[in-house]
Amino acid sequence: MSNPLVILQQYWKHDAFRTPQEEIIAAVLDGEDNFVLMPTGGGKSVCFQVPAMLMDGICLVISPLVALMKDQVQNLQKKGIKAIALTGGIASNEIIDLLDNCQFGNYKFLYLSPERLQSDWILERIKNLPVNLITIDEAHCVSQWGHDFRPAYLKIAKLKEYFPKVPFLALTASATRRVQEDILMQLQMNNPQIFTKSFARENLAYMVFNVEDKLHLMEQILKKNPQSSIIYVNNRKACSETANQLQSLGYSATYYHGGLSSKEKEKQMQLWMDEKVQIIVATNAFGMGIDKANVKTVIHLHITPNLENYYQEAGRAGRNGEKAFAVLLTNPSDVIHAEAQFLSILSDKPFLNLVFVKLCNYFQIAYGEGIDEKFSFNINHFCIKYSFSVLKVYNALQFLDRQGILTLSQEFSEKITLQFCIPSKEVMRYISLNPQDEEVILTILRTNPGVYESQSVLNLSLIAKKSNTPENQVLAVLHKLNEKGIIELHAKNNDASITFNEVREDDRTINRVSKYLEAQNLLKTSQLKSVLNFIKEDTTCKSKLLLEYFGEVEAKDCGICSFCISKNKNKTDYVLLAEKIVELLKIQELNSRDIQKLVKYPKDDVIFVLQNLLEKATVIVRSNNLYSIKN
Repeated sequence: MSNPLVILQQYWKHDAFRTPQEEIIAAVLDGEDNFVLMPTGGGKSVCFQVPAMLMDGICLVISPLVALMKDQVQNLQKKGIKAIALTGGIASNEIIDLLDNCQFGNYKFLYLSPERLQSDWILERIKNLPVNLITIDEAHCVSQWGHDFRPAYLKIAKLKEYFPKVPFLALTASATRRVQEDILMQLQMNNPQIFTKSFARENLAYMVFNVEDKLHLMEQILKKNPQSSIIYVNNRKACSETANQLQSLGYSATYYHGGLSSKEKEKQMQLWMDEKVQIIVATNAFGMGIDKANVKTVIHLHITPNLENYYQEAGRAGRNGEKAFAVLLTNPSDVIHAEAQFLSILSDKPFLNLVFVKLCNYFQIAYGEGIDEKFSFNINHFCIKYSFSVLKVYNALQFLDRQGILTLSQEFSEKITLQFCIPSKEVMRYISLNPQDEEVILTILRTNPGVYESQSVLNLSLIAKKSNTPENQVLAVLHKLNEKGIIELHAKNNDASITFNEVREDDRTINRVSKYLEAQNLLKTSQLKSVLNFIKEDTTCKSKLLLEYFGEVEAKDCGICSFCISKNKNKTDYVLLAEKIVELLKIQELNSRDIQKLVKYPKDDVIFVLQNLLEKATVIVRSNNLYSIKN
C-alpha cells in the first residue's frame, strides 16, 4: 500500500504536506471522526482526497456548492482519478447510470448536495456503495448560527446509522466558536479529533480606507502593486463598469460574475490565471476552488454582508507567503447602502409565503403537485408581473433554495426546441444523402419521439453524449437543418431556472421553515454590525479584530494593517505635512503626484495625509482627480 506522501507526489506533484494536513490524514486512516477548521487556501481538499485514494471503496463528499463540486471533479479527472458529481438538472435515468458507475466502475469520489440525500431512492443506492469516508464540506452549513445554514445538512447525521464504521470528516474555512460546537453536536461525531489552524495571516495587511474617490486610490494601489489582483464588487453592473474604467486608465482587466455563460467564465478566469490580464473584477460568484498563489492585492469596493465572506475573499491574496494586501475602500454612504442591500431586503414570513404562492401560480403548479418540475425563469418578468422588489424576491428565492424547497440555478443556459417539418420518409432520404449528419439526427429521433408532432425541448449535452459528437457540431447540424427547412428551430437564452424539490403545500411548506427564517434574519443583522464595527473601529488592530471575531482572543497587533501603520506614524510630521499640503492647494489645484514632488515626502505619507484631509473635509477631489481646498 502507498503512503500519503507518495500519493501527494504522484497526483498533486507536491513534495510535502502543509501543517496540519499530514496529521488529519493519519487520523482519517485510523478510522476516526475529524473536525477541521482551516482558513481559506489551507488545502482542505487534500485532507480527504489523499486518504480516500489509499483506501478501498469510494469517498462520499457532501457539498452545497455546485461550482466547487464541478471544479473539484474536473481537477480530479485531470489527474486521472475517477470522480462523479450529482449536480442539479440531471434526469433520474442519468443519475441511475452515474450511481451504477459508482458501484461497479471503481470510482473514488462521489460529490453530491445534502438535498440529494433527502431522496429515498438515491439514499438506498448510496447505502449499497462501498463508502470508505464521508466528507462534509462547508460544514458550517449544519449550524443555524453559521452564515449559510441549510437544514438539509441536519439529515447528514443519519448516515451514521448506515455506515457506523465509516469516519466522518467535517471541513470548514470559517466558523465561530459557537458554530464549531454546534457542528460537532448536529453531526453526532464520535469523540472526534479536532484540528484548528489559526486564522492569522502574518503576511496579509488588512487596510481599511475611508475615501471620497475610490477609483483614484484604487488606481494608486494597483500602480504601486502591478502584480495579479482581484477587485470585489457587489453587483454585475459594477463588474463591467469597473473593468472598463480600469481599461481606460491603461490597466489590463477583465470581469467575472454569475450572469456570464460557463464558457465565458472559463475564458475570463483563464486570462487572469495565465497572467494575460493583471486584474479581475468580480462579484462573490468568483473564487471558490480558485487557487492562484501570487495574488498581491484584493480590493473590496463595497461592504460584504459578513466577516466570514470578507475573510475568505480577502484571504485569496498572498497564498505564496509573500506580503500581500487586503484593501477595503469605504465612504459614509456605504453604510447606508449596505443596510439597504442586506437588511431592508430580508423576507419576513408573510412575504416569503406570498412569493412562494405567486411562484407556483406563475408556473401553473396545482396544490399537491410540482415535485421535480423544472422551469426557465426570468426574475425581472416575474417581479414586474407581481410588482415585487427584485432584490427582495431574489433574497427570498435564495432562502427557499437553501432550505431545499426549490433549486435556483443561475447558470447561463440555452433552451433549444425543435420540430421536424417534413415527413419521416423525407428525413430518411436526407440522411442517405448526408451520412455525416446521420448519427445526430437518429439520436434526436430516438431521444425525442414527439418531434414530428410538436416543438420538443432538446437536451443538447445528452444528444452530444449519445451521438458521440461535440456540442458545437450538434448545433451546426441543427442550424443547417433549420436553414434547409427540415426542422423549425428555436433557441432562447435564459439567465436562470427553477426546480421544485417538493410538492406545493403553500402555508405548510413555509411554516416548516419559518423558524429558520427568523433566526437567519437576526444572524444577518448581527453579522453586518460586526462588519461595520470592523470598518469603523479605529483604536484596534484590524487583524486582531478579525481574529477575535473567530474566537482567537489572545491575538496580538499585526504591525502591518492600516491601524498599526497609522499608530506607528510620527504624528508631528503629519501635522507639518498637512500644513504644507494645505498651503500648496491654496495656490493651485494639484494631483497627488505633483503634491509629493513639491513637499518631498514619501508617497505613502502623502496619501495618508490626503486621506485624513478628505475625511475632515479640509480638501476635496475634483472629477479630474485634482485636489483643492474646500470652499
